Amino acid sequence: MGALSGIKVVELAGIGPGPFVGMLLADAGADIIRIDRPGAGGMPHLVVGRGRLGGLEVDLKRPEGVEAVLRLTAAAEVLVEGFRPGVTERLGLGPDACLARNPRLVYARMTGWGQDGPLAPRAGHDINYIAISGVLHAFTRAGERPVPPLNLVGDYGGGAMFCAFGILAALLEARGSGRGQVVDAAMTDGSAALGAFVHGMRGNGSWSDEPGTNLLDTGAPFYDVYETADGGHMAVGCIEPQFYARFLAGLGLDPSTLPAQTDRDGWPTLRARFAEILRTRTRAAWTEVFQDTDACVTPVLTWTEAAAHPHNAARGTYVERDGTPQPAAAPRLSRTPSRTGGAPGMLTPSRLAAWGLETDEVEKLRTEGVLSGPGL
Repeated sequence: MGALSGIKVVELAGIGPGPFVGMLLADAGADIIRIDRPGAGGMPHLVVGRGRLGGLEVDLKRPEGVEAVLRLTAAAEVLVEGFRPGVTERLGLGPDACLARNPRLVYARMTGWGQDGPLAPRAGHDINYIAISGVLHAFTRAGERPVPPLNLVGDYGGGAMFCAFGILAALLEARGSGRGQVVDAAMTDGSAALGAFVHGMRGNGSWSDEPGTNLLDTGAPFYDVYETADGGHMAVGCIEPQFYARFLAGLGLDPSTLPAQTDRDGWPTLRARFAEILRTRTRAAWTEVFQDTDACVTPVLTWTEAAAHPHNAARGTYVERDGTPQPAAAPRLSRTPSRTGGAPGMLTPSRLAAWGLETDEVEKLRTEGVLSGPGL
């Protein structure tokens, strides 16, 4: 039984971070119905679609379809949607309509730009959201252009994670107040919040806006990635002096022959020396040198290799569900552990009855073409 067991969630199907919010809640035990468009066919092939009761295909162009979803929200604690601002209002499923049916409902809105501001109605993707929050600029080597960090910082870190946090905070508050509220989760806001540590360094003068010159943006030679003899790479992150000393020992370097670690003028010399030595052995050889030390040096693995790494294997960090290798549920709770959801569950009339839609009503709506789904 996960920590969110018994929590009912209505998810209006979308793309990007919205489904990831649902995955997090489902892994933690929430009971989720995903509302799809007619003919959508669900998303059982996507890892982020795991653990749902769905999808329930609903014709939201018909009043009966809208009413059916409102009935479901009346039985739910949470609704998650990821449309542009105003879309659910036009459908008749906006916050006012849903909260009128269920005053305790947490209505979570997952967007890139947020519900207001000049860019709110515009299209965008992760790369755009983290560009205006200042984060993308930091993923830049000196003299090069910024490199998008996949869609992990905007969509998932700054978007879905903050949305899930907002949902949990609002659920806790509702237990005391008896009142729900709207969670406005914007990827611009969340990605900006992820940069709090950097803003602190900027405030004390230890971080420059010149990319590729700082402690964590490949400016420091002891926090970077280096090529090995076989074309592999090693990640070096020995910031603390005691870890840096172990790194130098592993390379066979005498500190007295090198510039000091904190001497920025000497960083180019250190970088060139580290690169020269690390290119003399294979990735496997360097892994063996450093794996039992506190040098903070690790091999850079592919997705496939990561699943087989001894540490990940020992912890069960990756699992296989329905023939697809995927990350296991996280984080780990000692008493009410989360569960890797697997493929979406089958939504049947009897299960819908627990949400307030009686079997004869479901059959009528199915016959009229308002509702459909693989279990109906």
